[in-house]
Amino acid sequence: MSLREVFEQNPDRRYIMFGGKGGLGKTTFSAATAYWLAKQGYRVLVFSVDPQASLSDIFKQDIFGKGAVEIMPNLYAQEIDADRRIKEYQQEIRQKILDMYGMETVPEEIENYIQAAAAEPAMEESAIFDEVVNIVVGGDYDYYIYDLVPLGHALYYLSMASVYDEWIDKITALREEMEEYSQVAAVMQRKKETEEDQILRELQDIKYRINTSSSILTDKHKTAFFFVVIPEEMIILDTQKAAGLFAKFDVPLCGYIVNRVIPPELAQQDIPDYLRHRLEMQKGYLEKIDHTFSGQVLARVPEFERDITGLPMIERMAEEMFGGGA
Repeated sequence: MSLREVFEQNPDRRYIMFGGKGGLGKTTFSAATAYWLAKQGYRVLVFSVDPQASLSDIFKQDIFGKGAVEIMPNLYAQEIDADRRIKEYQQEIRQKILDMYGMETVPEEIENYIQAAAAEPAMEESAIFDEVVNIVVGGDYDYYIYDLVPLGHALYYLSMASVYDEWIDKITALREEMEEYSQVAAVMQRKKETEEDQILRELQDIKYRINTSSSILTDKHKTAFFFVVIPEEMIILDTQKAAGLFAKFDVPLCGYIVNRVIPPELAQQDIPDYLRHRLEMQKGYLEKIDHTFSGQVLARVPEFERDITGLPMIERMAEEMFGGGA
């Protein structure tokens, strides 16, 4: 089955993810897929959760941290600014403290804690995850194309939903238990009951948003995950291991796309020995890919003579991935 047939035969799969080791072409494939779908008349958002994102470079347009930017009719792109999201977190926390406790200013020791927490390495991943949840539950587009971070971080990202869910379950249970005690308190405690209700409602809302997002990401009827691989020994082995790890998170793996294939017809021409040897080596790796991922290789994309930047080159990439025509 071809990549195009996978999309045409599964029209309800509207959440598309490309994953693999860094530098294999995930961002390029994400952009080209978004372009192809937009040309079919669908409203598409391609967004990056990689702090080293390059959608701006590929589209030749500064989109970092600017929300969803229209690239062309039906096609929107977004690069998440984790630092800005962390600052928004901080301000939200400050405001909640002021509102709930009737303070005019945040106490210095609490402000110091808020600043220190923002420096934690996990805060960036949390901020990115939270923004992804906002995007996914918004439901403003026909297709959502995720440009995932490299494999190791992607696994962390995909596990965030279950980690958050378990944590919120515990906290919610504690809040509900506290609520039961507060209900038997005196009338003087009614204001506190209201505060506890507010916290409980907020936790339940967070839980709903995370569950909605995680259920989409693991729904094989709504979501398609594609691994990007190139014809090199270590990449093949790493991808094989990663596929097994992703299966543990119930990610709907739909196939593999081979990138940077040197056109084999070059072997019929007068070429340097170096290139001839590369072609011979590539032939063996392509056979290994076909054997290792039997029946799941959906497309072979050739090595281009230049970088994939700008809409004309993105169009060429889309044609290689999905075939020409509408």
